Amino acid sequence: MSQSLVIVESPAKAKTISKFLGKNFKVKASMGHIRDLPKSQLGVDIENNYEPKYITIRGKGDLIDELKKEAKKASKVYIATDPDREGEAISWHLAYILGLDISEKCRVEFHEITKKAVVNAIKNPRDINMNLVNAQQARRILDRLVGYEISPVLWKKIKWGLSAGRVQSVAVRLICDREKEIREFVQEEHWTITATLKNGDRVLDAKLVSFGDEKLKITNKEQADEIIKRLTGKIFYVNEVKKQERRKNPFPPFTTSTLQQEAYKKLNFSTKKTMQIAQQLYEGIEIKGEGSVGLITYMRTDSVRISDEAKKTTRDFIKDNYGTEFLPSTERTYKSKGGAQDAHEAIRPTSVERTPDRIKNSLTNDQYKLYKLIWERFVASQMADAIYDTMSIEFESENYIFKSSGSILKSLGFLSVYRTDDEEEDKLLPDVKEKEEFQPVAIEPKQHFTQPPPRYTEATLVKALEENGIGRPSTYAPIITTILERKYVERDKKFLKPTELGEIVTELLKEYFSDIVDIDFTAEMENKLDEVEQGKENWIDIVDGFYKPLKEKLKLQRRKSEK
Repeated sequence: MSQSLVIVESPAKAKTISKFLGKNFKVKASMGHIRDLPKSQLGVDIENNYEPKYITIRGKGDLIDELKKEAKKASKVYIATDPDREGEAISWHLAYILGLDISEKCRVEFHEITKKAVVNAIKNPRDINMNLVNAQQARRILDRLVGYEISPVLWKKIKWGLSAGRVQSVAVRLICDREKEIREFVQEEHWTITATLKNGDRVLDAKLVSFGDEKLKITNKEQADEIIKRLTGKIFYVNEVKKQERRKNPFPPFTTSTLQQEAYKKLNFSTKKTMQIAQQLYEGIEIKGEGSVGLITYMRTDSVRISDEAKKTTRDFIKDNYGTEFLPSTERTYKSKGGAQDAHEAIRPTSVERTPDRIKNSLTNDQYKLYKLIWERFVASQMADAIYDTMSIEFESENYIFKSSGSILKSLGFLSVYRTDDEEEDKLLPDVKEKEEFQPVAIEPKQHFTQPPPRYTEATLVKALEENGIGRPSTYAPIITTILERKYVERDKKFLKPTELGEIVTELLKEYFSDIVDIDFTAEMENKLDEVEQGKENWIDIVDGFYKPLKEKLKLQRRKSEK
C-alpha cells in the first residue's frame, strides 16, 4: 500500500503530526531551509532582474537524497511548513528540489498542530502562494544587497569583518539615539507638596495640584517654603467629592511582540529564549496520557483575532470553572493593528481544557512558565471587566487646590486569572462630605529631579520596533541576537547599551547611507514587502527602487575614497 509523504521543518513537528495521520502517511523533516544564497558571493544577478542564485545549503545533501527517494515512492507529496513567508519559501524550494508539479495542490497549512487542524489541512491542500514566496525573496535579496555592498565600506573606513544589516542597523540606531538623549539630558529640579489632613479620626494625604485654575510648577526650595508658610495653620475645605465606578478591560491575547515583552518583564526570558520555548510548545510536547501534542497556536503573529470556536469553548470553560459573573454578556473581540496579517490568530492554547497545572508534570519549568502565561492571558481576554469603586476629593485652602484619590476593587473579573505588574493597591478613603473642614497635621515638601529616558531593554526595544513599523513578528528576536553578536550593542545589567563600535558604525551609515538607518524609510520598505505579499506590488520593482539609489551612493563613496 503506497503512502503519502508529508514534509515539515522539524523532527518535533514530524513526530506530533505523524501521530495524527496514521500509517497511510510518512512524515519527514527538512530541518529548516534547504536552499539559500551562497555565502561566498553576492548571489544576486543585478543585471538580470535581481535573479537570485540559490544553492543547496552545505551539509544537506544526504537529507535531500533521502527526501527525493521518499517523494518518488509516495503516492502524493504534501508540504506542511510553517504558515508564513519563510515557511512558504521553504515549501517552494522543496517543491523545486523534489521536482513536484506546482500546478498540483501540494501545500498544506495549519496554525495549530492538533488532529482536527492537521487532518483538515491535508483534506484541503492549496497551491504554493507565490506572493508570499516573492515577499520572502525580496526581503532576502534586499538584506543581501545591503550586507554585501555596504559592509566593504565599513571594512575600509573602520575595520575588516564588520557587517551592515538592513533592519539591524536601524535597531542599533534607535539604541544609539537613546544613548545620545541620555548624554545630553539636562536635569531639572522640581518640588511636590503633600498635606496630611485630619478631621476627628479621619486622616488622609492630599497632593498640591494647582493655584486656582493655574497649574503649579515649583522649581526650588524657596518657592516650596513660601507656599507651606502661607498654608501653615490654615483650614482646608472640601470643595468636591466624586464617587465613580471604573471598569478595567482585560488585555487582548498575545501577539509575538506582546508575548516577548511580557515574558521578559514577568519571567525574565530573553526574546530568543521566549521564541525557542514557544516553538517547542507549538510543535508538540509529550503529554502523559496523550502522547505528543501541540499546546499553542502558531507563535509568529501580529494578529489578536481569535477563532469563533476557540471563543465559544473558552466562554463555556469560564462559566463552568469560574461562574457566570466572570463572563461578559457578549463575546469579546479585539481589533488588530493596521497592517497586521489577519490570516493568523493570536497566540492561544490549542485547548483551554489543558490547564497549566494539569500538564505541569509533562513540561520543563520554563515551558510551564511560558505556557501558563499564554493560557492565563488568553482566558482572561475573554472574561468580565474588573470593577473598581473610585473616590476623589478636592480640598482648597488659600486658593491652593489639593487632591486625594483612592479606589477599591469590588469585582475581580479577569484579574482573578491574569494581572500585570502595575495593578494598583486598594486605597480606601474615609467618607467625606463637601464643605467639611480639615486641619493640616503636616505639610511636607519633597525635592525631585527629572530623569533621563531609560536605556532600552529587550522588551522596550521590541515595543519600539513594532511601534515604528520596523521588522515583523519573525524578526524581532533575530534582530536583537544579531546586534549583540556583532558587538554593536552590549548588555548592561538588563539594559541594551551601544558599544563604541556600534556608535562609530551608526555615525558612518548616517553620513554615507542615510536611508539604511532611516526609521521611516525602513518602515516604508516593510510596508512594500507586505504589499508584495498581498499581490499589490511586484518584488523586482521594490528591489530595483531600493538598489538604484544605493548604487549611486556606492559610486559616490568609491570616488571619494579614490581622491
